[in-house]
Amino acid sequence: MTENEGNDKKIEGSNPKKKLNVVTFTGAAGLLGLAVSFAIFTFKSHKQKSKKKGLPGCDTVCVNLSAKEILDLAEEIIHKSTRVHDAVALVSLDKLSYENVVLPLAELEARQLSLIQCCVFPKMLSPHDNVRKASTEAEQKIDAHILSCRKREDVYRIIKIYAAKGESISPEAKCYLQCLVRDFEDNGLNLTAIKREEVERLKYEIDELSLRYIQNLNEDSSCLFFTEDELAGLPLEFLQNLEKTQNKEFKLTLESRHVAAILELCKIAKTRKTVAMAYGKRCGDTNIPVLQRLVQSRHRLARVCGYAHFADYALDRRMSKTSMRVIRFLEDISSSLTDLAIREFSILEDLKRKEEGEIPFGVEDLLYYIKRVEELQFDLDFGDIRQYFPVNLVLSGIFKICQDLFGIKFEEVTEVDVWYHDIRAFAVFDSGSGKLLGYFYLDMFTREGKCNHSCVVALQNNALFSNGACQIPVALLIAQFAKDGSGEAVPLGFSDVVNLFHEFGHVVQHICNRASFARFSGLRVDPDFREIPSQLLENWCYESFTLKLISGYRQDITKPLVDEVCKTLKRWRYSFSALKSLQEILYCLFDQIIYSDDDADLLQLIRSLHPKVMIGLPVVEGTNPASCFPRAVIGSEATCYSRLWSEVYAADIFASKFGDGHPNLYAGLQFRDKVLAPGGGKEPMELLTNFLGREPSTQAFIASRTNYSL
Repeated sequence: MTENEGNDKKIEGSNPKKKLNVVTFTGAAGLLGLAVSFAIFTFKSHKQKSKKKGLPGCDTVCVNLSAKEILDLAEEIIHKSTRVHDAVALVSLDKLSYENVVLPLAELEARQLSLIQCCVFPKMLSPHDNVRKASTEAEQKIDAHILSCRKREDVYRIIKIYAAKGESISPEAKCYLQCLVRDFEDNGLNLTAIKREEVERLKYEIDELSLRYIQNLNEDSSCLFFTEDELAGLPLEFLQNLEKTQNKEFKLTLESRHVAAILELCKIAKTRKTVAMAYGKRCGDTNIPVLQRLVQSRHRLARVCGYAHFADYALDRRMSKTSMRVIRFLEDISSSLTDLAIREFSILEDLKRKEEGEIPFGVEDLLYYIKRVEELQFDLDFGDIRQYFPVNLVLSGIFKICQDLFGIKFEEVTEVDVWYHDIRAFAVFDSGSGKLLGYFYLDMFTREGKCNHSCVVALQNNALFSNGACQIPVALLIAQFAKDGSGEAVPLGFSDVVNLFHEFGHVVQHICNRASFARFSGLRVDPDFREIPSQLLENWCYESFTLKLISGYRQDITKPLVDEVCKTLKRWRYSFSALKSLQEILYCLFDQIIYSDDDADLLQLIRSLHPKVMIGLPVVEGTNPASCFPRAVIGSEATCYSRLWSEVYAADIFASKFGDGHPNLYAGLQFRDKVLAPGGGKEPMELLTNFLGREPSTQAFIASRTNYSL
């Protein structure tokens, strides 16, 4: 994500320009082979015609297509995919085999993923409006086609009959076959016609209700008015950006950024409470009924599909498996942190009493007094610390840590086609053998037309083909770092450093995967497991060894952060961590309970849950967070716990195997081989247990917070 002082050498080594071999088949599978071959040939010809230079050995990854090329390629993808599915559907029942049923679909998926991504990712990053529009259009067409393929009864029938034969195939192939069956059954093909219609109706209803809930929040125009005295503590630049009335009052909208600033910085308790109440009441009359209907619709969908409730439907294929297990996980952490949270709260309460007298402490005071205590206890100036993290130095430090930890090395690929002038590309090699493992692009700086979030995108997944040819992974890391007026990269804030470590963890995860099937490669793993490698790498941000490696005052790398600042950053990381964790657990429990209990009363649930989890603190008067909790509506419904789940198990891995804060190559290689390499082809709990020598535990997570308590 940041501009880096990489190695400017071109990629050399074991024939990096070698083309991938095209698999040939006979019979129905031969039709597939012809289709895939033609698709790739068409794409190669397109690149040669355009004289665009791609990554060595990655002929199907083309990152700078024109609008017309994107739309043409989308049509080719759909056409060839249709031919493959038609071929599978026509296989004679007495000749069904792995080679003509499963393998064609697996290799089509592997080869077409990169082609699809070439069409889709420009909508986020292209500087050209017409290319972004074409990319969006292509994505819609491809998505519709994929959905139609997964509703094909003729293909499902062939796959289901073949699966019933019980043919002896590898464990990973068997897992892929199960995934194929689920692709169709997720669309109701294992149900009766009447039930299938009910599933379609319920999915449509769920989409409509989810959209209505989000639209209500987006369209909310509530605002409050305050005098300058009532906003004491807010910085001048914040006030200058607010609209001012004729009465010289400031107009405050209930946007999250405005609310967060008030709750964290405003010295006036009444203002904080007024804002917290207004924020928590948003859309109460409209969204509570919508959420109630939505929850019931999801429960009905789950029951039609054979589950007791929606939570178990959502968790069935995740690491957590059942709602009961998630609730137990959350409650165990909550109870383990309660004593520490009480001690943390007493510090906040004492300070509030000193500054405001006997006014009762409310949940709306938490952010403000946490920040006040941190200002008093930690001598940290994050504005000053920023100077120690020039972008290039941080990125080269990350490379060094990953090299020492995972046994990989990085070389920059120059003279390669990119979509913007400051994009960089790197090759990743195994340090021992010199084998090329994969590539990644870095798109690190904000610009017009670029999406506004940070993430990692899989442009191509690892895959092994039946003729022995191997497709290597390609990743894209997107960040949102700034440049100054002269076009120079601005040094990173510490939160940017942490974010870069996190996202680079996904790059390592993607590149180090060696799954035979693209379906199980890179980031296509259990969502409960996906964040664990990134959360693990984040831990090094707070170690003195790392901070000294990645820091240097301005461009003078002889002046890294001093030991005392490094230690303070680590203490700051865990300050009031129990209270912060309990707040997260509160919402995770709410989300889990409403989707595992048919009769949950949304208002009563939050009123009873809030003081139970938050050590006696009641919910803000007159509010119901259920009316403004979008994560439980779309994107993380019944799975809000997943981020905390990953953090807990990453803490266990770090404490158990890397506790001294220095890269441990032996343990890192074990993690790479036992956890990252298999990917989604094995159960995540099996991978972690094999690596740790026991089942993962919550103890390290709890201990890390207790050890650094104030």
